[in-house]
Amino acid sequence: MNRLFDAVLFDRDGTLIVDVPYNGDPDRVVPMPGARAALDRLRAAGLRLGVVTNQSGLARGRFTAADLTAVNRRVEDLLGPFDTWQICPHDDTAGCRCRKPAPGLVESAAAALGTTPRRCAVIGDIGRDMTAALAAGAAGVLVPTPVTRAEEIAAAPVVAGDLTQAVGHLLHREELMRPTPRSGRAGTVLVVRSDSAGDVLLSGPAIRAVAAGAERVVLLCGPRGRAAASLLPGVDEIVEWRLPWIDPQPGVVEPDDITALTERLRATGADEAVVLTSFHQSALPLALVLRLAGIGRVTAISEDYPGSLLDVRHRVPENLPEPERARSVAAAAGFALPTGDDGALRVGTPVSRVLDGHVVVHPGASVDARACPPPTMRRIVAALILAGHRVLVTAGPGESGLATAVAAGRAEVVTPADLSELAAILAGAACLVVGNTGPAHLAAAAGTPVVSLYAPTVPYGKWGPYRVPAVRLGVPDAACRDTRVTACPIAGHPCLSTIDPGEVVAAVRTLGAPVASRNEIAA
Repeated sequence: MNRLFDAVLFDRDGTLIVDVPYNGDPDRVVPMPGARAALDRLRAAGLRLGVVTNQSGLARGRFTAADLTAVNRRVEDLLGPFDTWQICPHDDTAGCRCRKPAPGLVESAAAALGTTPRRCAVIGDIGRDMTAALAAGAAGVLVPTPVTRAEEIAAAPVVAGDLTQAVGHLLHREELMRPTPRSGRAGTVLVVRSDSAGDVLLSGPAIRAVAAGAERVVLLCGPRGRAAASLLPGVDEIVEWRLPWIDPQPGVVEPDDITALTERLRATGADEAVVLTSFHQSALPLALVLRLAGIGRVTAISEDYPGSLLDVRHRVPENLPEPERARSVAAAAGFALPTGDDGALRVGTPVSRVLDGHVVVHPGASVDARACPPPTMRRIVAALILAGHRVLVTAGPGESGLATAVAAGRAEVVTPADLSELAAILAGAACLVVGNTGPAHLAAAAGTPVVSLYAPTVPYGKWGPYRVPAVRLGVPDAACRDTRVTACPIAGHPCLSTIDPGEVVAAVRTLGAPVASRNEIAA
């Protein structure tokens, strides 16, 4: 399946048409600049279109249902037909699931169009639109207007200058998934992703695409990604090697080590290689080794001139989610996902631990800058339990003391034996509360919603939970934004320590985690 999206959903006021508060007069409908042309591009591309709009004016008595119908009819007269209209008639006091930022409108629109939210994109002009999109598991593109707040712009996964740019962005993402034609199946393909467990998990869709078009897939990864590599479908053999140009704590480059790596790669019998990297990494050092190993065709992203090191030099825009960045490299090499594969993260089917609606809290992180401070996590656990949720605290390697401190005797603590056991726990959970670290991607691969306590050291649009319902919390425009620091440079870690535990409780509710009954709590 080469398409990323089946449908694009639009907010109405301020996105498709000029925002006239509580407008019930069709004569006051004015399209936003470029709206008709942008919509027609999507229609021509075969994408279905929908509108997801809050209309509290109905509840407030500012206009009638007939007025609303007349306005929407005028919108279609000017902008063309939409395949579904999903309207919330309530105000904020109703507590409904349809009013944005709740995900109900996005979920209903996807169902009406015969698809799922993860195969939809939402374009809107304020933070509520983006929150609703992410909470449903859809992609989001923010097109700011003068009423959009700065923090909403900072938190958005993607920001576009206008509707034309927003639509162009989505269509370019679609185009990048289209595979280069190739004749017949490949033989043995070496796929390279030498980084952390989370990065390896994010490469899963690309690896499945290669596996669909190859007889055999060998994955080269580093020690930090080995456990994740063993969980990925489509991998026939794993080669573990610490690459000094990728590893965050590199050793000295030794000629004998490079010679040994060259011979090990030669021994895989690979006919070609697909090298996956993040934006700050270079594929060229390994490409040289691959040439020395006799691997005949090498595909990778490179902004630097590769000379004869690459056969397929690929380029991508900066604001691309990591799974799509990797998939685009596979597509450039001629590989596509098979029919029925929706491109979400996935691990080999874990035997889920039977949990009874538990919220899992994972306090650790791969780097300190992305870890929510323990006192804040402890307050979050206490608030979740007070709100009636069953809570399980998990510990990564060397984190048992941290997990015990965060649980504070209120919640059960579990230290999984390995990543596979953690995957099983997450597969059985109602949702996961975690920083931007590997378990967030493992939860996404298990299909479990994520409350993301996200330190903005790396862009959320690239490394946030992918194609799974999620709520982002934390200060999105903190001073550490996009710096990639590993230790917080600001005393007190304010981007995460200031998270209100009540926000986490609300996020967990938004994602549908159940609350235990009084009898169950007493038991």
